[in-house]
Amino acid sequence: MSSTNFLSYIGWTFLPNLVTGWIQTIYYGIVIRAGDPKPQPGTPRYQKHRRRIFITVVAAYLLYTIFEADYDLRRAGDFYQDLGLPLDVDERGIKTRFRRLAAIYHPDKVSSASSNTSTTEAYFVHLKTAQDTLLNPTKRFAYDRFGPDMLSWQHCSSISDYLLSGLQRTGPFYAGSGLFMLILSITGYLQWGRFWRYLTFLTLLTLELHTLTRPFPPPLLNLLNPVLTHTPHPPLLPFQLLTLARKTTLTLFIALSQLGPLFSPSQPSSQSQPPNTPETTQLLTRLEALVKATEAESSRLLGLDMAPFAGDEGAVRDLRGRVREWLVQNTIRADPEVRDAMGRVLGRRRVGGVPGRG
Repeated sequence: MSSTNFLSYIGWTFLPNLVTGWIQTIYYGIVIRAGDPKPQPGTPRYQKHRRRIFITVVAAYLLYTIFEADYDLRRAGDFYQDLGLPLDVDERGIKTRFRRLAAIYHPDKVSSASSNTSTTEAYFVHLKTAQDTLLNPTKRFAYDRFGPDMLSWQHCSSISDYLLSGLQRTGPFYAGSGLFMLILSITGYLQWGRFWRYLTFLTLLTLELHTLTRPFPPPLLNLLNPVLTHTPHPPLLPFQLLTLARKTTLTLFIALSQLGPLFSPSQPSSQSQPPNTPETTQLLTRLEALVKATEAESSRLLGLDMAPFAGDEGAVRDLRGRVREWLVQNTIRADPEVRDAMGRVLGRRRVGGVPGRG
């Protein structure tokens, strides 16, 4: 399980940015015609598209990881599914169902010449273990809340023993997670959504403690399982609900760390601004005086350059025309988009011919 979580963390680290770049490239290749300029990295339009695609990719990956966790639980199955029993089955129903399965899978009922005899024997032992666990009220209580891991707790004989063993195995997860979140908060990391992160963590802890210590299923399962009975998805046991809740919470925390920088743009800090000291005020006054002197000198030099044209309206108009032509030639026509537009217009004229001629 730890290796699965590690691979999931690696996927969250690299895949969203990688997939976002691929999708953005494909998107521009579809919606932008050949020859038209594409938004360049760093431009507002490019950043807006990348932000939207990145949010979509993170949301899709979040749903995928939750679906993957649910698929692993369904593939592993549980004792109720293996025996084909509802979750509220009584002792008589368990025994009746096991007798029917034993008539099919008991080793004495299987031909010794069959090649899958060992597999059938192992499956029958598994069914026998499932029956024995569900017939014992104490073990059934522990199985519903802790899953098949409780089968290895041989020293437990009462409900309190199973609860103590289960809490000892669950406690380090919450203690380590809470300490890790506290360290991140103290060091200044993951500040965005900190309140909701702590609230989700405390909600998960409350759900687990309520589920483990109560003799009845949590209210969430009472609402969810009746809906699942009308779908191909089997009803959930308490330990399966807790497994999905832990996986969803961890995945949600990682998703928030990915999306946080997009919703919390860095604001200029007041500490980065220089204090308004007398020395700073004096420097600003000197800078203002220098700017005014430079502006006056520039005006004087411009007046000297324009002195030969004083009183000559024709020369002034000619100078304005030449300046206007220079601006068109060197500024407007040098723009890549203007050049592309002029090239397309000239190309259409060459192909279609000049209007009004032969």
